[in-house]
Amino acid sequence: MIGLGKWLCHVNTMLFRGDAYITIFDDGGKYGFSLDVQGADIPGLNIKDVKEDGNTLTASAETSMLPGKEIPISLTFDGDTVSGTAKIPFIGNIKLKDGKRVG
Repeated sequence: MIGLGKWLCHVNTMLFRGDAYITIFDDGGKYGFSLDVQGADIPGLNIKDVKEDGNTLTASAETSMLPGKEIPISLTFDGDTVSGTAKIPFIGNIKLKDGKRVG
């Protein structure tokens, strides 16, 4: 399993600017995720269809805030750094860059 741990990513969009903490953990042999965005009340995410390809994880997420819409996610790990994207319906691509392992 790749990317296990807690990651800090900076988010900079026209709707939100701040820090996001992504925790990736082993949930009984499958990937588990939690998301904490400082200064924003984010509804729970259901992460599914996680695929591992080299040093990249791809998945899709669902949230009650956008019923029936899928959010494609891609995270690429390089040692203790991470970068990626989340394509959020009606908002567009959110880039996660300059991410670093914090735990």
